[in-house]
Amino acid sequence: MFTGLIEKTGRLARLVPRGNGYTLEIEHEPWQDSLSRGESISVNGVCLTLTESSGSLSQFDVLAETIAKTSLNRKRSGSIMNLERALRASDRMGGHIVTGHIDGIGTLKDIQKTGSDHIITISCDEQIMDGIVKKGSIALDGISLTITEATSSTFSVHIIPTTWESTSFSKSQTGDQVNVETDLIGKYVKKYCVKPREEATRFNPALL
Repeated sequence: MFTGLIEKTGRLARLVPRGNGYTLEIEHEPWQDSLSRGESISVNGVCLTLTESSGSLSQFDVLAETIAKTSLNRKRSGSIMNLERALRASDRMGGHIVTGHIDGIGTLKDIQKTGSDHIITISCDEQIMDGIVKKGSIALDGISLTITEATSSTFSVHIIPTTWESTSFSKSQTGDQVNVETDLIGKYVKKYCVKPREEATRFNPALL
């Protein structure tokens, strides 16, 4: 589990085919506490397992499905990657609960600067929008953010200077794809509130 508070950024060194998947290598400054083989790390919001680490180079095995269903398939050598190590039980819980299991891909439609902040607008499909509410939490490329506006097909977030400068957003452009993970608690609320109603209306259409 993660919090969506990015600890550092790295750069994509290589993404090469390996059997039925890929090997992803990221260059980054060494962590204060050495990484351990097998630990979980959020890479642009995607929970990956560390297979090798040499201090400034980390390697991950990635399923072909993960590459196909996330924005990792659009990254090239040199792309900035947001990195966060898994949450420890003793850590402060900033941000919000982030699992690293991506719900889908959004497209950056607009970037506006307002004062020292930035406002970005993301478009995504209906299935993702169903899990988005104004003032709710969302993770974009692993970054914990608060939704400020939402329509039927887009939502907006405000990004403070610290977040903008210390994450991949500092290099973002309209048209970029971003990994979207909606709020975990909201998913369970929807599951237990919507599904029973759907079942009930199957037998009693008057409830519609």
